[in-house]
Amino acid sequence: MASSGNSSDISDIGDGRADPAPIIATLEAARGSFLALVEEIRPELHRYCTRMTGSVADGEDVVQDTLARAYYQLAEFKEVPPLRPWLFRIAHNRAIDHWRHEAHRRAEPLESALDLADDATLEPENALGRRQALQAAASAFLQLAPAQRGCVILKDVLGHSLDEIGAELDMSVQAVKAALHRGRVRLRQSQAAAPASIAATSPRAVSAELLHYAALFNARDWDGVRALLADDVRLDLVSRRQASGRREVGVYFTNYERLHDWQLAPAWLDGREVLAVRAAPASDRPAYFIELDWVDGRVAVIRDFRHVRYIAQEAGFAPARQAEDGAG
Repeated sequence: MASSGNSSDISDIGDGRADPAPIIATLEAARGSFLALVEEIRPELHRYCTRMTGSVADGEDVVQDTLARAYYQLAEFKEVPPLRPWLFRIAHNRAIDHWRHEAHRRAEPLESALDLADDATLEPENALGRRQALQAAASAFLQLAPAQRGCVILKDVLGHSLDEIGAELDMSVQAVKAALHRGRVRLRQSQAAAPASIAATSPRAVSAELLHYAALFNARDWDGVRALLADDVRLDLVSRRQASGRREVGVYFTNYERLHDWQLAPAWLDGREVLAVRAAPASDRPAYFIELDWVDGRVAVIRDFRHVRYIAQEAGFAPARQAEDGAG
């Protein structure tokens, strides 16, 4: 167990600087405790953030940002606030910031058109709204203004009550009703107006570089894989650790060499080419995925989602086809 962190616990190095090891150990223990505290809520946060951003990968970015901010803010409280509404409130604001940055769209004021009378007014559309929201692609929610989007996701996808939504989004119940009603109508209209936009498309070819990387990885040719890395390659083993440089990232491949629960297949996810990872080639759907960024033909960034597998539960993977030139 890490020490409490008072001055007697910090030994001095010869040059007069404090040894950071006990501090780092304490911070790591505190981070682990916090992640354990939010573990049950995290998949639900991801479902919310995925639909707020329109992407499972961007949704996880927002979850990571949310938890980092919550962990930082927690030190300012004398006691832990009600966890669920607090985390969803942070996630909602971070998702809106992300959406505005990425899409440059105009947001609608939260307190808009309070024109619904009471809870009974919503009942006839609740069942329809829930079916509609559950069947909609994550990107479809981007057609809604942020307040509408948040209310529809929380009510129709996650099943939160009006009172809970009000606490989570810092809105009055009446404003929640209005945003929910308008959001349902808008989502229904957008789905009816563009049915072809969510239709399945034929498999597309991925880059020759990704095919080559997957082939080497599946063959356990670790020297070949390492030869593809940029000198300043960065690894993000999401929710677990980060590393940079060919030497440090090389340990990542050594760990994969010890595992036997994976098989990589190039695929598409939210318009991005990824490596879908199956526990076995015959698995029905991927267990998680890995995303690569390339610079001048070298792997510059590796994002591995092995430790946040809830991401793949609702992800719409599309298989890739081999490039016609036979690369990889």
